[in-house]
Amino acid sequence: MYAIVEIAGQQFKVAQDQKVYVHRLKGEEGSKVTFDNVFLLNDNGTISIGAPAIKGAAVTAKILGHLKGDKVIVFKKKRRKGYIKKNGHRQALTEIQIESIAASGAKKAAPKKAETKAEAPKAEAPKAEAVSKDISSMTVAELKALAKEQGISGYTSLKKAELIEALTK
Repeated sequence: MYAIVEIAGQQFKVAQDQKVYVHRLKGEEGSKVTFDNVFLLNDNGTISIGAPAIKGAAVTAKILGHLKGDKVIVFKKKRRKGYIKKNGHRQALTEIQIESIAASGAKKAAPKKAETKAEAPKAEAPKAEAVSKDISSMTVAELKALAKEQGISGYTSLKKAELIEALTK
């Protein structure tokens, strides 16, 4: 059984118990990481292809360690111009070992976004109270939007001071 999965922005063909070097991942050594962006899954000859990803499929891996790759020399030269640049680079890598490939039943790692959306309306309510208290620090566009919400007519031709006066009444 093997899968083609996206890990840290790159696609890898992985199998169970395989060790893979990927770009640096957040997480400590020994922790488990789940990748739910699986593009292709081969289960003993049965191939499943996602559009773009297979829903419910996931690959679980264990972080073995963080390390640096081999040094790569970047040499640039323009002949007859006296231009020479020499740089070196060592890529930050993470070594992971694939523990399991699940074809279905995996949960997406999207609850974090849902939680932030749920918290956003709560944060907006105190902002509305703060807006009514501190109108003088608002921009003209914000003041016009507030005047439109309150149903004040003729707010488009008013200046900032006139808008503040109309809103405080």
